[in-house]
Amino acid sequence: MYSHFNSMLALCRERDWPLWRAICAEEQELSGQSEEKIFERMELRYTIMARSAAAALEAPQPGHTGQPTLITGIAQAQADYAAGGRTLCGPMLNRVMARALSCSEYNASMGRICAMPTAGSCGIVPAVLLTLEEELSLPHRKVLEALIVASGVGAVITQNATVSGAEGGCQAECGAAAAMAAAGAVYLMDGTPEQSLTAMSHAMINVMGLVCDPIAGLVQIPCAQRNASQAVNALLSADLALAGMTCPIPPDQVLDAMYHVGRSLPTALRETAMGGIAGTPAGQAITREMYGS
Repeated sequence: MYSHFNSMLALCRERDWPLWRAICAEEQELSGQSEEKIFERMELRYTIMARSAAAALEAPQPGHTGQPTLITGIAQAQADYAAGGRTLCGPMLNRVMARALSCSEYNASMGRICAMPTAGSCGIVPAVLLTLEEELSLPHRKVLEALIVASGVGAVITQNATVSGAEGGCQAECGAAAAMAAAGAVYLMDGTPEQSLTAMSHAMINVMGLVCDPIAGLVQIPCAQRNASQAVNALLSADLALAGMTCPIPPDQVLDAMYHVGRSLPTALRETAMGGIAGTPAGQAITREMYGS
C-alpha cells in the first residue's frame, strides 16, 4: 500500500480516494479489521479526547496524590479568558488553547487521555478537531474521518522518524501532533490530499528544532503551553495550505529533516531536564523544591 507520504499521495491519485480512505484501507490490510470496526475504535478514542479536553475547563485538576501540579488551573483560566470576549487572538483560538491545556492538565492529574501521538502532546489534535466540529457544525462522521487522516500522518512519522521527545526533541512530539492536526483540519475544510500534506509540512517546519526541556522532568511545563501553541500552529498551517501556499520541500523530505535535526540535538535538550528552561536557575529551584537536593 504505502510507507511514505509520496506513496500515500500516489495511492489517492491512482484510485481517486480521499486521504482518509487510503489510510483506512491500509489499516484494514494491516489489522484485518473492517471499516466499521475501525470507525468504532476512532469513536472510542474521540470520546476519550473530548472528555480530557473538557475536564479542566470548569474545575482545576489536582495532582493524583492530592497535591497541586505545576499547571493546576491553567485550562480554566484560559477558558474564562476566552469567554470574556476581549482577547487578541479571538474567542475561537482561545477555546482551542483552553482545550489543549485541559488535556495536558488532565494528563498531569493522571486522568485518562489518548496519546496523540504521545501523552506529552495529547491536547493538540483533540483541541483542533473538537473546536472545528463545534465552530463549523460538521457531521460527526467527517470528524472521525479527519481523525483517521491525523492518525495516518502520525503513523508515517512514527515509521520513518520518531515521535519521542527523548529521541527527537519536542519537535517530534508537539511538532508531530501539530502536523497531524493540520492535515486533519485541511480535510475538514474539504482540502485536497496534497493540501493536507502541505499543511503537515508547514506545521513541522514551523516547529523545527524545538527542544524537549520539561521542568523537573514532568510532562507539564513547558509541555502544556506547547500543546496550546502547537494547536494554533496546526490551524495557521492549515490556512496557509488552503490559501494555496505550497511547500517547495516534499513532505517526506521535511520529515527526514525533522528527524535529522532531532538526532542532532544534544542530550541536555532531549527530555533529560538538564537544558533549556529546565536548566535555568528557576527551573532547577523548582526541581529541588519538588524532589529535594
